[in-house]
Amino acid sequence: MSELSVALLQPGALTTLLVLAGSVVLFISGWLAPEVTGLLAAALLIVTGVLKPTEALEGFGSPALITLMGLFALSAGLFRSGGLDRLRALIGSDAVRSPKRMITLMVAAVGPVSAFVPNTPIVASLLPVIEGWCQRRRISPSKVLLPLSFATVLGGTLSLLGSSVNLLASEVSSKLGYGAFGLFSLTPIGLGVWLVGGLVMVLLADRFLPDRGSNDDDLVASLASSGYLTEVKIPADSELIGQSLHGSRLQRRFDVDVLELHRASERFLPPLADRTLMLGDRLLLRCSREDLLRLQQDHTVVLAPTPEEAIRPDQQNNQRMVEVLLPSGSSLAGDCLRDLRFRQRYNVTVLALRRGNAVLRERLGRAQLHEGDVLLLQGPKDAIRGLQANNDLVVLEQLEKDLPTVSRKRVALLIAALVILLTALNVIPLVAAVLLGTVAMVATGCLRAGELQRAIRLDVILLLGSLASFSVALEKTGLAAALAQALLSSLQSWPVYAALVVVFLFTTLLTEVMSNAATVAMLIPIAGQLAQGLNQPPMAFIYAVLFGASQSFLSPVGYQTNLMVFGPGRYRFLDVARYGLPLTMVMTLLVPWLVCRQFGI
Repeated sequence: MSELSVALLQPGALTTLLVLAGSVVLFISGWLAPEVTGLLAAALLIVTGVLKPTEALEGFGSPALITLMGLFALSAGLFRSGGLDRLRALIGSDAVRSPKRMITLMVAAVGPVSAFVPNTPIVASLLPVIEGWCQRRRISPSKVLLPLSFATVLGGTLSLLGSSVNLLASEVSSKLGYGAFGLFSLTPIGLGVWLVGGLVMVLLADRFLPDRGSNDDDLVASLASSGYLTEVKIPADSELIGQSLHGSRLQRRFDVDVLELHRASERFLPPLADRTLMLGDRLLLRCSREDLLRLQQDHTVVLAPTPEEAIRPDQQNNQRMVEVLLPSGSSLAGDCLRDLRFRQRYNVTVLALRRGNAVLRERLGRAQLHEGDVLLLQGPKDAIRGLQANNDLVVLEQLEKDLPTVSRKRVALLIAALVILLTALNVIPLVAAVLLGTVAMVATGCLRAGELQRAIRLDVILLLGSLASFSVALEKTGLAAALAQALLSSLQSWPVYAALVVVFLFTTLLTEVMSNAATVAMLIPIAGQLAQGLNQPPMAFIYAVLFGASQSFLSPVGYQTNLMVFGPGRYRFLDVARYGLPLTMVMTLLVPWLVCRQFGI
């Protein structure tokens, strides 16, 4: 402790400690957004003279941050092009009949994908698919949604690309002189974490996951408030012809609710799962806006809201989509689209209709419009501009994303595979491969330039860029060495395995209450110094910090994907800890053991 006392007598070290302590308080309290807290800390370290501006802000120009920006773009290209549609279809398959099988499938399929694709968009994409599976199976979402988040967390440590925290840890380690991580440096330990963690998740599912039920009325309301009513037609080359809804890929691939089937003058109501589909059948669907746009590009069905002539391919680039609202007093209220001759009047096609909490069961052309209805329209740019001057319709949002580029699916998958292959074979550095992949995504039409900008998570970039100042300040002021020496005096007589357990457990508990990126930035310099004091490889203790920061299973606020499933699963705060505590205990014993084997300790 004497070394720590001496270090704190130095103004720079004391200032650094106060800034870090204040940052921890802000991270835990949530009074400021994490990225704002990081920027504040960097600014204070500059103002107080602890760091030069170039030292505090060098994280914003780091290869890790540039790599992460490229990864956001690559993942956006994959999702937009439909490159992960097979994963969605597999997860939503009706062949999976129980929560335990679903959890097994998620561990086996979602985990490896999370090794190369950021876990947040994976959860966002699969969440409605799994909710639809739960509805069809009459299974509570609380029995499967938390394992979805945990599966992505476990898979995120299989490679360097699995998490932004992996990239940050590699960057900090490199700057401290301990070396950067390779693409698959984490894999030997990550494989054990994924396999054992997945097994524990499956074994604990029945006993430790709560059954919060599902209220059918709430489900209908949620579908109605976020979903559109639309019609699709089965074309001549559709794979649905001769199949039933139950046996087809339609509801597995897309999160849709089939309300009616129309065949010539006949009308069929649910249950429709076993009814054989025929050429020309029209299905009345309720689906999200994202799936609606995907349906328009899919050859299995075609959007057929009105019988007008379809948009020709040469007109496609001129087409735009827009959401419009029927305001109070609109002269269109009370009439149906067919009687209004809506297409001829406004030169736009109505793709879908959304109406509050009402459950609509009319065909789209015959549905009577009400005040407050939201229409999804598609038409030429000039027609969209004309709507803005119309008193009967209020333009809510123009959808610049327009249609997904599913025709580029194979191209997007090839680009992603080449990025991984070129890096794994050490042909070119990771950052160069990711940047080239990003350019290729845009150049081949898998991603548009505007979408490239929207794909980059600015909050994550600001947070990681500013947090680099933490590790620089800790090292420069000698505070990291002093704190490590204080720990060393307590752990000197302990076995190395026990010391790794302490480091891992402390990191895990800290990351439950504050940003895991901040945890990594603060603890890696200390862990490296501690390892040197114990005459052990610094990378071993750095790995313990990294895996500890990645294993967030105790609270909904510990990891973003936990928060994403918390509401839809109707979980209570302690539900996460109940399911995650045994998993955390297993990891606390397993990861240090795997680290010891990896480094021959």
